[in-house]
Amino acid sequence: MYFSLVTIVSLLLLFSFLVILVSKIKKQIKLPPGPWRLPFIGSLHHLIGIGLLHRTLRNLAQRYVIISSPTIAKELLTTHNLAFSDRPQSMSTNIIFYNNKDIMVKSFGAIRKDEISSLVSSIHSTKGSPINMTEKIFWFTNSVTCSVAFGKMFKNRDEFIKLLKDIVILVSGFDVADLFPFWKLLHKLSGVESRLMNVHRKVDEIMEDILKEHLESKATRNKGIGEFGGEDLFDVLLRVTEDAKLECPITNDHIKVVILDIFVAGSKPSVAITIWVLSEMMKNPIIMAKVRKYYDDEENLEKLTYLNLVIKETLREQTDIDGCTIPLKTKIFVNAWALARDPKSWHDPESFIPKRFENSSIDFMGNHFEFIPFGSGRRICVGILFGLCNVKPPLAQLLYHFEWELPYGMNPKELDMAETHGLSGAKQKDLYLVAR
Repeated sequence: MYFSLVTIVSLLLLFSFLVILVSKIKKQIKLPPGPWRLPFIGSLHHLIGIGLLHRTLRNLAQRYVIISSPTIAKELLTTHNLAFSDRPQSMSTNIIFYNNKDIMVKSFGAIRKDEISSLVSSIHSTKGSPINMTEKIFWFTNSVTCSVAFGKMFKNRDEFIKLLKDIVILVSGFDVADLFPFWKLLHKLSGVESRLMNVHRKVDEIMEDILKEHLESKATRNKGIGEFGGEDLFDVLLRVTEDAKLECPITNDHIKVVILDIFVAGSKPSVAITIWVLSEMMKNPIIMAKVRKYYDDEENLEKLTYLNLVIKETLREQTDIDGCTIPLKTKIFVNAWALARDPKSWHDPESFIPKRFENSSIDFMGNHFEFIPFGSGRRICVGILFGLCNVKPPLAQLLYHFEWELPYGMNPKELDMAETHGLSGAKQKDLYLVAR
């Protein structure tokens, strides 16, 4: 009994000593202020069950220092961009993107034009009936990307595009297990790991078939003319692998990751942006009418300046930092959504006002830190230009060829504008419209 009491007292004293020691160490390191924490789970309880993650972080940032101010974002993404340039590791990206083996030509305008023509034709055939525009734009965007990456036609094309939906959902989702990488059992219990492995296996099988087809085509291609006409992205990457001067050899897995990067980083945001633009215009008929008023003919895309303003406004809506020490391997989240709604930077930030960008030099290329929907510095989105090319041209053609209305006489004020969690903040419910 005496021995047990001594043991208990000793353990209590040891525990108290460790608590005091850790507290002193933490006081010596100036950490950014944050919400109160619990043992083991830290501040996780502040993020559970209270809404969308980006909105929750914005609300917390009103009381604590989160990367939700343009000044801190600039310091993070420029002054210390090298220190914070790595991608955060997660189980989903490790599995889908081949353990994060990432590496970072010709014009694809003709491909895009063909796909837009097919999109317009398919809508013509269903005029007068409700159309799921989310599905239409999803298939259009990924069809363009497939043609650019793999060539005009390849087998299993439809299956591959369907798998992309699963990839985006799994990669964009919020997995609690990723916050506790040392508890690997959580990945097993959640069931996400098995789903990821299954999707990865199916995608890899299709990519391997495509790789073999391109290698066979490459072997039979006439190399004597010294030109590379008719190449797709897969062909270009295979040609790059032959460069003996490369410091780091490019493997087949690297090629697959680049291709998947283009789909996830370029296609998913393009779909989300296009649907949000259409939704905002349906919600604001005056803005829709103003966009259509600027049309002279269907070739005048570059003159559609007001459509550019609408796209910009849609994008807005949707080491030591500031003298504080950031511990090694800390995951940093820059809340671009909150930056674009900071009342210190934007007048009436919750209202949709395309005119705010009129005569403004602010762009979304990462130089204005109150407006970085595609990131900035070393962490800027690699698919930004490719993705944007899949937004304005189809929008312009859809607005030129059709007049749009909500189905079943719905009032624009009734249109559900709720967003999902995830990387691109897509519209929660599919958008159904009627073309006239």
